Amino acid sequence: MTEETWGQVREELIKRVGRNNYLTWIEPLRFADLSDGVARFTVPTSFHGDWVARNFGEHIRRELMNSGAPVARVEFAVARQAARPAPAPAARPVAAAPAAQPQPRPADEAELTSAPLDARFTFDTFVVGKPNQLAHAAARRVAEGGPVSFNPLFLYGGVGLGKTHLMHAIAHEITARNPDARVLYLSAEQFMYRFVQALRDKQIMSFKELFRSVDVLMVDDVQFIAGKDSTQEEFFHTFNALVDQNRQIVISADRAPGEIKGLEERIASRLQCGLIVDLHPTDYELRLGILQQKADFYRGQYPGLKIAPGVLEFLAHRITSNVRVLEGALTRLFAFASLVGREITLDLAQDCLADILRASDRKVTIEEIQRKVAEHYNIRLSDMIGPKRLRAVARPRQVAMYLSKQLTSRSLPEIGRRFGGRDHTTIMHGVKKIEELMSTDSHLADDLQMLRRLLEG
Repeated sequence: MTEETWGQVREELIKRVGRNNYLTWIEPLRFADLSDGVARFTVPTSFHGDWVARNFGEHIRRELMNSGAPVARVEFAVARQAARPAPAPAARPVAAAPAAQPQPRPADEAELTSAPLDARFTFDTFVVGKPNQLAHAAARRVAEGGPVSFNPLFLYGGVGLGKTHLMHAIAHEITARNPDARVLYLSAEQFMYRFVQALRDKQIMSFKELFRSVDVLMVDDVQFIAGKDSTQEEFFHTFNALVDQNRQIVISADRAPGEIKGLEERIASRLQCGLIVDLHPTDYELRLGILQQKADFYRGQYPGLKIAPGVLEFLAHRITSNVRVLEGALTRLFAFASLVGREITLDLAQDCLADILRASDRKVTIEEIQRKVAEHYNIRLSDMIGPKRLRAVARPRQVAMYLSKQLTSRSLPEIGRRFGGRDHTTIMHGVKKIEELMSTDSHLADDLQMLRRLLEG
C-alpha cells in the first residue's frame, strides 16, 4: 500500500466518520507499513491510538480492503522521536525547528491538577436540612463509590446554598476512600481556560487524553460555558467519552440544564439524563442549625466568650439571603465581641450587624418570587421561565413579573433576563396587565396579597 492509496482512503473516511471526527482522530495518523496483512500507523499518543482502534479501527480496515489492500487488521503505535530522520540543518533550517521546541506541557500532571479543595468543606461540616436533604444523600452515594444508577449528578441552586461545599466534600471523600482515584475538580471557567491554552499551544490531544483518563470529573458553575461554542463542543465530547467508560461526572450550576440560556440543546439533554437535584433556599431550621454548628466552632477559638440566649434564633430569622452572608455575620460578631471583651447579646448583635440586617430587611429575590408563584399556581418553574404562552402559564408569569418589579430593586432589563431573556417591554406589559386586572379581579387581588405576605414574612 502506498501513501497515495492511504490518501484515497482518508477521503472516504471523511464521508464515513464526519469532518470533525476526521480532523481530530484520523488526520493525525501516519501510515507506517503494511506486511503480513497488518496495516501499521503511528499516532501522537497512546491514548489517541487506543481511541482510534476502539472507535474507528474497523472503519479504517474496511476502507483499506475496499481500496484493494490485503488488510486483516490495523495496529497503532506511538511514533518514536528517534525514528524520525534528522533534517539537514543547512539545507532545511525551518524543518529543524520542531526539535528545538520544549516538551509538551498541558498533559503534565503538575499543570492540570485539580483546583484547590477547601479543607473545611467536608460532609462532616455540611448541615443537613429539608431543603438540601436529597442533594446531600445523592452526593454521599457518589462519594462512597461503587455502582451509581445516575450519571451525571447535577446540583443546582442559588448563591450560597451549598453546591460548592458538596462538590468539595465528594472530592475529599473519594480521595480518602481511594487515594489512587483520579479526581479532577475545576470550575467551568478553568475548563475553558485550559482548553483555550491547549488550542494555543497545539496540545489539544494531550488535553483530551488528560480529561478522558480521569475516574471522576467535577465541573463547578457549568453555566459559564454557555454561549462558548468551541468549549461546549469539547465539553460535550469529554462528557460522552467519560460516560461511555462508566466514569462518574458531577456538575453544578445556578439553574437547571434546560434553563441555562446559551447552553447547547444536546448538552442540556445529556445533562438531564442523570439525577438533577435542586438545592432549595434555606429555611429557618436549617439556618439555625448552621449557626449552632458555627458557634460551637468559634467557642473553641474564643474560650470564655459567652453568647446570650436568643441571639442565634434572631440571626436565623433575620438573615435569609444565603449561607455565606449568615456565616459571615456570625464570624464578624464573634471577632468583634472578642476584641471589645463583651458578651454577645441581642443589642450587641444589632449594633455590630446593623448594615447586614438592613440589607436583609425585605430582601426578596426574583428566584424566590418565581418559585413561590409557581408553587401557588401549581405550574413548573421551567414553564414560567420558558416560552409557553398558554393562559395557565402566562398569567402566573405576569404575576411574578409584577411582584419582581414591586418587591425588588432590579431593573426591567434585569428582570427580563431572569424570565428567560425576555425584553424589558415584555416585563412592562406584564406589570401593566396585572395593575389593570387588580381593580376588577378580586381573586387575583387576593392572590397577590397572600403572595406578598409569604414573600415578605
